[in-house]
Amino acid sequence: MTASSTAITTVYTEHVSELEVVSRTDVADGVISLLLAAPDGGELPAWTPGAHVDLLLTPELTRQYSLCGSPSDRSSWRIGVLLDPASRGGSRHVHEALAPRSRLSVRGPRNNFPLVGAPTYVFVAGGIGITPLLPMIAEADAAGAQWTLSYGGRTRASMGFLDELAAYGDRVVVWPEDERGMLDLDGILGRPQPDALVYTCGPEGLLQAVEGRCAAWPAGSLHVERFSAKPVDSAAVSTSFEVICQRSGITVTVPEDRSILEVVQDAGVPALSSCLEGVCGTCETAVVEGEPDHRDSLLSEDEKAAGDFMMICVSRANGPRLVLDL
Repeated sequence: MTASSTAITTVYTEHVSELEVVSRTDVADGVISLLLAAPDGGELPAWTPGAHVDLLLTPELTRQYSLCGSPSDRSSWRIGVLLDPASRGGSRHVHEALAPRSRLSVRGPRNNFPLVGAPTYVFVAGGIGITPLLPMIAEADAAGAQWTLSYGGRTRASMGFLDELAAYGDRVVVWPEDERGMLDLDGILGRPQPDALVYTCGPEGLLQAVEGRCAAWPAGSLHVERFSAKPVDSAAVSTSFEVICQRSGITVTVPEDRSILEVVQDAGVPALSSCLEGVCGTCETAVVEGEPDHRDSLLSEDEKAAGDFMMICVSRANGPRLVLDL
């Protein structure tokens, strides 16, 4: 679910918790906050700012949502969910089917978007992209770091968690598009800051604009989380290739119109998956031999160049064969 300009450490657990919706709160137009806890009151797995979990909504429907509460609270997890007009079923299911006392399975947490220590942070959020930044801001503030948040949205009424952010005073700049136009990214990011890190999450148009402004910043300054996949390079060509699953002792041929994930699962090779878009990291697989053709929106450029791991739901092979740790 993330992409970063620097190498990252993926923290992933296959732990599945059976949780109950403790409360449901409207936090903006079309945005709800759910508080999830163990029915027996037990302690939940630890997490760090930037982490997300998989909601196993139905046997066919799994969606990822950022944890936006406090990592110190092991009794509950909080998520924020926007009802997406173009929903493929996930956000609609959450809004229509989950109410207090509803129970569901939750996998994780996983963190592909960790907060790296720095003296200064520039946070840029668009819409529901505020959710992973909320615990980051709290941690940065508690650590005494300098930071600012520029938070854009369609309207003030559509922007969640404004009441919480108000406590930080003028370090938070709320930027409703209908009142102020688009975020002033030139003003926010036009001057590189050598000791600052930029963290951003939101719609693809915002992320691409931030990436463009940060091209002049020092390498490793920008950290991005995406909720949807980057557009595929129009020049990308898919051809068939062979995959050797080293641990399973199975060899398969991946045709041009199917993914590695689909083919190995059909062959009986255990492989976890979730988003099927190369954004969540669930299917990350170690590469033993061969050169991956990376098509995910998660790995950094350095990680892609190293070729040690790949997302088998979307990425392919640059060559006739891959040997994977499957």
